Amino acid sequence: MIKQNISRRTWLKRGALATGALMSGMVLPNTKPAFGMKPFKGHYNLREMHHIAPPGLEGLRARLLANENPWGPSKKAIAAIAESASSGNRYVYRSARFQVMMDMLAEKEGVPADHIMLAPGSTDILEKMAFMQLRSGGNVISGDPSYMSLINTATKLGATWKNIKLNDDYTYDLDSMEKAVDDETKLVYICNPNNPTGTFTSPEKIKSFCKRVSSTVPVFLDEAYLDLLDDPGSQTTIGLVKEGYDVVVCRTFSKIHGLAGLRMGYMVAQPERIEELKNMVRTEMGLCVTTLEAAIASLQDTEFQDFTRTHNKENREYVFEELQKSGMSPIPSCTNFILFPIQMTTEEFLSKMYEKGVGIRGFEIFEKPYARVSMGKMDEVKLFVKSLNEIVS
Repeated sequence: MIKQNISRRTWLKRGALATGALMSGMVLPNTKPAFGMKPFKGHYNLREMHHIAPPGLEGLRARLLANENPWGPSKKAIAAIAESASSGNRYVYRSARFQVMMDMLAEKEGVPADHIMLAPGSTDILEKMAFMQLRSGGNVISGDPSYMSLINTATKLGATWKNIKLNDDYTYDLDSMEKAVDDETKLVYICNPNNPTGTFTSPEKIKSFCKRVSSTVPVFLDEAYLDLLDDPGSQTTIGLVKEGYDVVVCRTFSKIHGLAGLRMGYMVAQPERIEELKNMVRTEMGLCVTTLEAAIASLQDTEFQDFTRTHNKENREYVFEELQKSGMSPIPSCTNFILFPIQMTTEEFLSKMYEKGVGIRGFEIFEKPYARVSMGKMDEVKLFVKSLNEIVS
C-alpha cells in the first residue's frame, strides 16, 4: 500500500468521479490541447527552438536532434516485427503476449505485475499523469531546465509550474524543491538522468527526497535515459515502489532499445495509482502487436543493449573531447546527448549546422543560447565535429 493517508476507497472514488465527468461530457477548462502539445515557446526560463531549417529533414546527413538510437532496433526486434505483422488485425490488449510482456518487466524490475502499466511510449504516460493530477489546477514542481512534456500539459490545463533552478553542477536542488511543496502542489516531476542537461543526480539523494516528499504529494521519476548508464539496475528508484512509497517511475524503449518510432514505454507505481489512471484513460489500448513483439524480443536481446551502451559511451566521450578542443564548455553527460553553450544565437547556429546537413537542437536557458547534439554513429558525430569547427573557426 502507498505510504500516505489515502485509502483505497478514496482512490477508487476519485477515479470514478473523474471517469463519470468525462463520460457525462463535462468540459474541463483548456483540455483540448492536452495531448500532442506544440513545442514550448516561452514565458519560462527554458525555451526550445524547433524547425529552424526549412520544412522537411530528408536532406540531413546526420540526424542528431532527437536523442534517438542510431543502431536500433535490434535484428531480433526487426524479425519479431515482421513475423507479427500478419496479426495486425487483432487487438493486443490483455492478450497472452501482453501478459508475457508484463511478467518479463515485473521480473526485471522486481515488482508484482500489478505494479506495471504498459503504454505507447513514455510521453503518453507523462502527459496523462499530468492530466490526472493537474486537471483541476494546483501546481507542479520540477527542476529548470528539464524535460517539458509533462509541464507543458499541466500548464495548458491551468496549473502553475514551480520551476526550481538546477544547482551549479546541473544536478537537482532537492532542498529547494522540497521547500516549494505547499497545499496546492499536486505532483513533483524529476527527470533523472535529466534532459536537456544529460546530468545525473545521486539516486541515494533522490530516494531520500522521495521518502520524505511522497508522504505529502506523489513524485514522478522519469528514467528514460537510465539504461544508458553502466549499471542501470543499481541506479533506479523503482525499489521505492516496492517499499510502498507513492512514487511513479517511467521507463521507455525509445533509447537503448531503439524503438522510438514504434512507441513503447511502461510505468511502475502502486496498483492504486495505476488503477486511478486506468479509470480515466485506456492508455494500454494504444499498443500495437508489432510494437509489443519488438519489445519482447529486444528485452531479451541483452547483447544489443550492451552494444548500444558501449558504442554510445565511446561516441559521447569522443564528442565531449572534441567540443572542448573547439573551445566549447560542454556539460558532462551520462546520456546519449551533450548540451553546450554557444556564442551565437540558436537560430544562427542551428541554421549553419543544417546547411552542412547536420540536424541538432537548440535551447535558450536563462536567456543564454545552448545547443544539444544527440549521439549518432561515428561517421555522423565526426561530421558534426567537422561542421562545428568550420562554424566556430
